[in-house]
Amino acid sequence: MNKRFLIGFLLIFIIIIIFFGAFKNEILKVFYPLKYTDNVEKYAKEYNVEESLIFALIKAESNFKEEAVSHKDAIGLMQIMEETAIDVAKKYDINIDENNAKEEILNTDNNINIGTKYLSVLLEKYKNVEVAVAAYNAGIGTVDKWIEQGIIKADGTDIENVPYKETNNYVRKILVNYKMYKELYY
Repeated sequence: MNKRFLIGFLLIFIIIIIFFGAFKNEILKVFYPLKYTDNVEKYAKEYNVEESLIFALIKAESNFKEEAVSHKDAIGLMQIMEETAIDVAKKYDINIDENNAKEEILNTDNNINIGTKYLSVLLEKYKNVEVAVAAYNAGIGTVDKWIEQGIIKADGTDIENVPYKETNNYVRKILVNYKMYKELYY
């Protein structure tokens, strides 16, 4: 009886492995979806940011939940702080009603527009994805301080040294998502 069970289990295991190998990408696409593609494509092109990076950030930040609000009050798909969103909108002529800021930031188009613009500013400033993503999470001032103090390098080669556990995990998550989106779709 034990021998039959073991053989049956091994056969099922082999079938699962073959099935997963044959349909690996289709299965992974369920976990790494493309949603809001019109908005992502539009702002990726406008602000010269890779679509795969925007999708990776949205997946990590909100898992594509439009109404997401974090414990720190970051808002929407790209989890933008209200103050940051208003600053970015003012600085780069993105039209939002400040008197109704939260609702404006929750708007999918506005959220992806402002979040992608902010990400593009960080990529321009830091010249690499790793440090830009760390700044998206921890803030520009904090990341600049880490670089000045030699905690991390400006080129991002030692990004694992980020001292905030939350930011360290965040950067890792974004990089994994980024790699997956590139492999699956681009």
